[in-house]
Amino acid sequence: MTAVVRSEDEASLRGLIERSSELKGELVSFAEGPRFDRWLTPLLLKASGPQRQLEEGDAIRIIDNFILRYRLPDGSTVVDRFVAGRRDLSEADRAMLLGWRDPVEGIFEVQRKEGDAVVLLNLVDDLEYRTYSNVGRAAFRGVSKGAFLLACLVPVHSADGSWLVSGAMSSYPKSDATEIARAALQLATSHPELVFRNPEKIEQGWQSMRADRAAFIEFCGSDELVLPPAEAEERLNAYYRNRQEAAIAKRPDRARGRRLPGIDRPAFELPRALTNSDTVGVIYDEVDGLNFYADYGMLRDLFADPALAGRRQYQDALRAYLREESIAPLPIRRLAAAHPETVDAVFRKLLRKPGFTWGEHGEALLRRRKPWYYAQEPRPGVSVIGKRLGELAAGTGRQKFTRARRVPRQPDRP
Repeated sequence: MTAVVRSEDEASLRGLIERSSELKGELVSFAEGPRFDRWLTPLLLKASGPQRQLEEGDAIRIIDNFILRYRLPDGSTVVDRFVAGRRDLSEADRAMLLGWRDPVEGIFEVQRKEGDAVVLLNLVDDLEYRTYSNVGRAAFRGVSKGAFLLACLVPVHSADGSWLVSGAMSSYPKSDATEIARAALQLATSHPELVFRNPEKIEQGWQSMRADRAAFIEFCGSDELVLPPAEAEERLNAYYRNRQEAAIAKRPDRARGRRLPGIDRPAFELPRALTNSDTVGVIYDEVDGLNFYADYGMLRDLFADPALAGRRQYQDALRAYLREESIAPLPIRRLAAAHPETVDAVFRKLLRKPGFTWGEHGEALLRRRKPWYYAQEPRPGVSVIGKRLGELAAGTGRQKFTRARRVPRQPDRP
């Protein structure tokens, strides 16, 4: 009975994969049609550079990403429009196509082969994916256990735990482990949402960030600093060196043969956009994590003395903080909380609304100006790296896990 059920499941899965191949071909033809040329062509031209040369694999990746994730002016994707325009699709077809809008991007290590599938460990989110190709097992010919794949995966609808390669796939040998680990760490740091596909990493990230924030407060005396850029950079480097020394004291065997950042090799450098500011605000929030804000001292002076709201430079600075999508509500909330007696006067002057009160209208103002912030679940500011990536990055089989700090919000100077 078990064998019969398994055979039926495999036949059903093969049917789904065959259907996915048909749908993907139709979807690609749809996306490459004239109606999307105004958006797709600039993406391809930009990637081709001045020489107007683009490798086939790179072109396939750009087109695939455009189909699955690119947001058109009305907020829809190419997949959305394809499904909306095809009334002949079955409910199963629609569910499969719409499931592709949330692909898994990553750098994968091949764990083993199982029939037509390969079992892949995503080094970024530390999850395993049983993966197929709509061209069959031939797609994985020459791919051996321990090798690495750069790929994008989409789910096979109604086949729980089964995934398909979408777009181009690149393979790398075991000998490239060091470079692969470096690339995976960079991906985890610059795109933490890829790490947090794994729910365990979300909780580990919060735990790690809470510990890091407590250490920051203990070292700096507060979770908020306002300093000239050079002093802010110096203070942060001193903090990171202190953290490294504390970690080495606990596990001296891991530091053997490694070079620690020093005065000639800083661990942290402020973005150039912040170095021209008079002051930099450094805030390590319990939810939003570690962030940096240009000319934060100017805003602090404004809220301390609302008479400054009549000066153009102060108005421009606060307007920039309200306008810029790179700036979360955090700094404005902080200033409002620190100056409850003057916050109403500041915003009345800025908005030209005599009846404005922060208590009644402040949160609505932030939600209106920064809807993107409220549309997403809070995520920790530290990405916790899985065991296997930690081993590859350290060149050892003993490391349990490591941490990669997420790149914080770095607004341009107001």
